[in-house]
Amino acid sequence: MPGPGDGRPIVVGVDPDPVHRMALAWAADEADRRRLPLRAVHVEGVPTRGYRRQEVPPSWEEWNEALHKAGSQALQQAVDFVTTRHPRLRVDSLLAEGDPVWLGEQSRDASAVVLGSRHLSRRQEAFGSTAVALPVMARTHCPLVVVPEPEHVTEEPAYFVVGVDGSERSGAAVDVAFEEAALRGARLRALLVREPGAFRIFDEHQPQQECRRLLSEIVAGRHARFPEVDLHHEVLAGHPVQVLTDASAHALGLVVGTRGRGGFAGMLLGSVSQGVLHHARCPVIAVPTRE
Repeated sequence: MPGPGDGRPIVVGVDPDPVHRMALAWAADEADRRRLPLRAVHVEGVPTRGYRRQEVPPSWEEWNEALHKAGSQALQQAVDFVTTRHPRLRVDSLLAEGDPVWLGEQSRDASAVVLGSRHLSRRQEAFGSTAVALPVMARTHCPLVVVPEPEHVTEEPAYFVVGVDGSERSGAAVDVAFEEAALRGARLRALLVREPGAFRIFDEHQPQQECRRLLSEIVAGRHARFPEVDLHHEVLAGHPVQVLTDASAHALGLVVGTRGRGGFAGMLLGSVSQGVLHHARCPVIAVPTRE
């Protein structure tokens, strides 16, 4: 993510419920650390939501006015929250109509897009906050940060976790992970996960030494730029989603790429990036790969 001197704001999606402020607080703190402006965005939604079949829906004008009033109030409360937390932070707000997925378009001129996430049951999650995060991730041109509600418990000394797949494509995620660790004075755990092959058997012909070599090559030059970061290389066996989720349970954040090979391969949204969004209990930073 860009640092001081870059004019692109950190964009945060504002939840209309003032109880849920973790994403807003994370975004405000990050903007303050990086000396970047903050843009609070609330997307009003579509007219058919929120009404039962037996109810008579209001006219378009009444509906639009009600949503506009509620959205403006939510944004004002968000701005007040941010200015109280960081009085010198530059903050503006934007009220938009349409689907919340539109936040992905804001990423073209943003340093990062930040969303909140409420962990739901499997039946609910298809319609919950991850239903917004996944399509936003597919459209984003900058890192997407998904912050869970409520706040998770971190450990001391503080650390970040980054998933490395052994290819240069994971370099973008590693860059962001080093920046975040350096900004927070935190340790960094760089993990390469060995996946089981056919019949769930691990390929023992790929020695640990080779995995460690790949991992070292990816992080070597980047660690030279951030020598103050206490770096730990780790090669672990298992499914990447489960291993990364477990490793980051008490981390300041988990950084993953949205493309790559091995466990990160596949569609635009790989199984790993999708999985950690559903299961991680710490902030997840999903970094798009530049082709």
